[in-house]
Amino acid sequence: MQKLADILKQPEGCRLELKGSLPTSSELAKTIIAFANDAGGEFYIGIQDNPREVIGLIEDDLLVLEEKISSIVHDQCTPVILPEILFLNFEGKHLLVTKIHKGSTPPYYLKNKGIENGTYIRVGSTNRQASPEIIAELVRQKQNISFDSELVFRKTAGEVNLKSFKDLFREKTNEPLTNQVLY
Repeated sequence: MQKLADILKQPEGCRLELKGSLPTSSELAKTIIAFANDAGGEFYIGIQDNPREVIGLIEDDLLVLEEKISSIVHDQCTPVILPEILFLNFEGKHLLVTKIHKGSTPPYYLKNKGIENGTYIRVGSTNRQASPEIIAELVRQKQNISFDSELVFRKTAGEVNLKSFKDLFREKTNEPLTNQVLY
């Protein structure tokens, strides 16, 4: 993990979120989902962003906050996200860090809103609802399918112009491209 002194010099962004106190359940769930759908990220509680200041948390509240975060993730996010929750002491002030790794089964979304309305991504330092195109890309990632290798069923073989492919096929194989070869 990067040193906290270095992290404090960075602006919030696609992989870093800072809060002075625990945000609302909805805001926290959206951030965790956005991190899981993207490259992962770290969520620090006890650091005020504007102006940037380590304000810390009450030590006796740390375990309660950890349990609350775990419950929010379990109750509101799907598929399963396993956060790594750490306690830090920085210059005598207590912090809570939630690390989210890039998920292997996207798209991640809010259970109560479903995939179409509950999928979030990270855009800069904000969480944004994912468009249908982004959700489709997340599904392709889950299936390990690239966009250009995805089958398109909107056209019949007769509607596709195969002239250049037929010419190339004949050049490489010295045979004509027939329907039998295509199907």
